[in-house]
Amino acid sequence: MKKYILSAVFVMAASATLSAKSNTPKAIANGYPYTQVPFTSVNIAHDSFWGARLKAAREVTVPLAFSKCESEHRYKNFDMAAYTLRHPGHAGLKTPEWDVSKIMGYSFDDTDVYKTIEGASYILQTYPDKKLKAYIDSVLTIVGAAQEPDGYLYTARTINPEHPHQWSGAKRWTKEEDLSHELYNLGHMVDAACAHYQATGSRKFIDIARRYADCVCREVGSGSGQATVVPGHQIAEMALARLYTLTGEKRYLDEAKYLLDYRGKTQIRQEYSQSHKPILEQTEAVGHAVRAGYMYSGIADIAALTNDSAYMKVIDRIWQNIYGKKAYLTGGVGARHWGEAFGDNYELPNKTAYNETCAAISMVYLNERMFLLHGDSRYIDCLERTLYNGVISGMSMDGGRFFYPNPLASDGKYAFNADNTTTRQPWFGCACCPSNLSRFIPSVPGYLYGVRGNDIYVNLFAANRSTVSIGDKEVVIEETTDYPWNGDIRLKVVKSTAKDANLMVRIPGWVRNRPLPSDLYSYSDSQRPAYTVTLNGKPVEADVEANRGYVPVKGVRSGDVISVHFDMPVRTVRANDHVAADRGRVAVERGPLVYCAEAADNNGASVLHAVMAKRPSFTVMDNYLIHNTEAKGAPAFAVKAITTDGQVLADTADGVAVKNHKLTLIPYYAWNHRGTGEMNVWFVRSLAMLDE
Repeated sequence: MKKYILSAVFVMAASATLSAKSNTPKAIANGYPYTQVPFTSVNIAHDSFWGARLKAAREVTVPLAFSKCESEHRYKNFDMAAYTLRHPGHAGLKTPEWDVSKIMGYSFDDTDVYKTIEGASYILQTYPDKKLKAYIDSVLTIVGAAQEPDGYLYTARTINPEHPHQWSGAKRWTKEEDLSHELYNLGHMVDAACAHYQATGSRKFIDIARRYADCVCREVGSGSGQATVVPGHQIAEMALARLYTLTGEKRYLDEAKYLLDYRGKTQIRQEYSQSHKPILEQTEAVGHAVRAGYMYSGIADIAALTNDSAYMKVIDRIWQNIYGKKAYLTGGVGARHWGEAFGDNYELPNKTAYNETCAAISMVYLNERMFLLHGDSRYIDCLERTLYNGVISGMSMDGGRFFYPNPLASDGKYAFNADNTTTRQPWFGCACCPSNLSRFIPSVPGYLYGVRGNDIYVNLFAANRSTVSIGDKEVVIEETTDYPWNGDIRLKVVKSTAKDANLMVRIPGWVRNRPLPSDLYSYSDSQRPAYTVTLNGKPVEADVEANRGYVPVKGVRSGDVISVHFDMPVRTVRANDHVAADRGRVAVERGPLVYCAEAADNNGASVLHAVMAKRPSFTVMDNYLIHNTEAKGAPAFAVKAITTDGQVLADTADGVAVKNHKLTLIPYYAWNHRGTGEMNVWFVRSLAMLDE
């Protein structure tokens, strides 16, 4: 394929956000009682917290992912598959150069291309760019050329049908429940194709994806002559539901439901891929955390689309298990490196935590869907925690380096990251996390607002200007805030053609003294943050609990100003006593941010052996600069740091010494920008930890 100069392709205007194209197709109802406000209607301020993250994704992450698709053989795989289709049985098939298991790292390498196209398509919707559009079109040309006549598109087999990738099996679908990832490839292809169609109006990719989806509908199922298998790695369920809402073709919904209904009924039954029991019998989050998160999100989609109360009960109880017994303070999930999996209840180790970035993204998907089902702020509380801590920690501030796992402690020696590394890396052999971030980050503005009837739910706080549709009426909202650094938010109703629109302002769990909506974590101090909500200077009073965590501001009109204030003290958090790894320890939060100590900010002291006072006092430092030495030419960035008096345990010639030390803490997402070193989230405050 023709090489493009990627830096030129991605020259996009950074000073103005453009609205979505008018030809974006209108999807049918997705079944949820609440709806998201599309990210294309939410224009994030460029000089804001999220403006910086979006800029990094747009200018660095997505171009990097495309460049890696070029350099790491991803495009070449499609070229080779296309050649074999044109020249079946060609002599090259018997040479080492066509040995698929050697030239292709993983059977799902195709998805890196799809995920990057998805992220780029989201960018196109808000930053139209002819060069980027043309580049994507050129990529789709080689993707389409690799599609078999009946719609099947899986280069791990098509490159060399007689000797496919070792994970693929001798025939289609035979290894699907194990390692082939044929349906996983379909899922990411469909998601990307839907995004591309909505961004451009072009049918080029959606037609490719539908042909593959139709192939799957014909060949995979419980009917005569079909392969009765379910995905070994879930996501096809979510994607097929999305394709159904875009096209109205019920066969895609039926296929998605089959893929869920037949779990626990096919050949392979194992917790690893959540196929150990039928869906309706599952009560606990188990197995590979990314697979699980995608499947649980798919259950929610199908529950909404089919109004299936049994499915709703399943997802409710699994969600309760996750956030009552298996979620990290950062919102990450997945305790075990082995199997990239959930552990047992309360199994939450810190240094060896897996907390895959992709798993954190899956929790955002899940919690957004739970909100859309129930309209309760508790789900947004969990989403916010994951977003500010477990997700963005996976990507460096410059947008060009990545974590695969995200531990809550590091000794600077244990190679916790993928490819046996201890720092963020520009790419991985298994590149699912960087490419997943490239598709996820551009969509973040879509999580700010929700709608039901005349109610507009202000779920997340970020400086933005947004147009929210209520039926055939519009409400334009301008939000000014420096959140998450402070708790002051100003919402101005710039324009409203609706006579009875209401703003539902979320009061976050951290304000209401609830780190999570369970007893898994609790604040260990005696503070009770106050909050206020005013309409044009007059207080708005409401029973927050009765309103599921929201303050209703009723009947807003053009020109109205809603001012919100949250006290944002530094808080200490303790874990449930069942969490052995955190017994006798505390963590530190401020607002939605979890904080950590890193050796780089503490004169090289052993922060893993730092002791925090029983009643610590904290000082907040504005504009604390972190110099990003991991990326050449990357600018320093500022955070609010926290200092507190403590002690550090250190080895001496005479034994263990206790030294006074002023601890400096930074937001968890900001660590590891200055090379290898110790990091710690949970600090000793009691010798009880030594009793284990």
